[in-house]
Amino acid sequence: MFQHKWQTSSLDKLKKTRKFAKLTVYLSIFFVFIFITACNQNVSSTSNSVDNIRIGVALAQTSNIALLGQESVSGAKIAEEYFQANHSFNNLPIKLIFQDTGGDEAGAINAFQTLIATDRVVGIIGPSSSQQAFSADPVADRAQVPVIGPSNTAKGIPEIGKYISRVSAPISQVAPTAIKAALRLNPNLQKVAIFYAQNDAFTKSETEIFQQAVKNERLNLITTQRFQTTDTDFQIQATNAINLNPDLVIISGLAADGGNLIRQIRELGYKKIIVGGNGLNTSNIFAVCKALCDGVLIAQAYSPNYDSEINRTFRTMYRARYLKEPPQFSAQAFSAVQVFMEALQTLERSHKVRQMPLPELRTALNQQILAGKYNTPLGEISFTSDGEVIQKNFYVAQIEMQDGERGKFNFLAE
Repeated sequence: MFQHKWQTSSLDKLKKTRKFAKLTVYLSIFFVFIFITACNQNVSSTSNSVDNIRIGVALAQTSNIALLGQESVSGAKIAEEYFQANHSFNNLPIKLIFQDTGGDEAGAINAFQTLIATDRVVGIIGPSSSQQAFSADPVADRAQVPVIGPSNTAKGIPEIGKYISRVSAPISQVAPTAIKAALRLNPNLQKVAIFYAQNDAFTKSETEIFQQAVKNERLNLITTQRFQTTDTDFQIQATNAINLNPDLVIISGLAADGGNLIRQIRELGYKKIIVGGNGLNTSNIFAVCKALCDGVLIAQAYSPNYDSEINRTFRTMYRARYLKEPPQFSAQAFSAVQVFMEALQTLERSHKVRQMPLPELRTALNQQILAGKYNTPLGEISFTSDGEVIQKNFYVAQIEMQDGERGKFNFLAE
């Protein structure tokens, strides 16, 4: 009898244990389902809130390329102010989220990853340099996040992926115009010396364009001098070139190193024409080469004198804030924000943007960017199916230093 009762009691306990185990499993499955549903709702709602339509701006605010990146940041901030105040865009309150890329590839990658995963942006403007873009853009392309390069002019940028485009015209379209301008100033020039930073993807790409343009104009390339963007002493390279008595010096570098190189070349007695590449296309070099910046020619993808309503507005806003003419990098960053804004506005007419799941919105936005046409401070632009910018107008400016510190870009007549 005792054994029978013990067996019955044991069976009852076993049955209760099994029921409890099943209940635990069911409850676990239920709570997992609730958690996943909540997560999915949270992801979908990321683009639903009017406060969460975010555009990332990943630019160099520190490091040796900050002289360029800071001008881009200025242009982006003016664009944000303009579009927030423009009643046509008030139904899409959009916030720019800024991340400092620093000057290297790792900084750009980290900034992109943060904007994509943490800030959950719909797209990214950046990075500052082509060197950074070749490393960071693939991160965004794999995540299917549209990127617009505001200052990436090296060969091969749009080909990184179908989510990569740029408003910065390729240097192959811009650089040769400066050599043609030099020839107009001195039709008899023949001998050309070229300097370029060998540790930067953009400058290496740009110098190839310059060297080909020199050949196309049937000029004599007498020397090619290499340096690093981190260099400050250029005495050896400058002396080697000057001893060959060039009629024209062409420099592909960044603002800090390029400005120092100009100064040292002039200090060694070179008085003829200097052409600077796109990395020197900033008034920030005035503080580097000072009065010796005077006379340098630089090709431009932007002119403050371009006559359009959007450029007049941009120019007025920039001058009111910074008390000087807007530079190319600011105009390109403004234009990048404008492309995102107008593409989002167009999408809103056919879709409820804030109700779209974020991955779907990113893809639709990229498609709309490539399909659109935009009247920007750069002029009328559009994109090829690969994301390359189509731009008509290019210029050349000559630096005129007004004293040891202040200067301006005078745009030359064609």
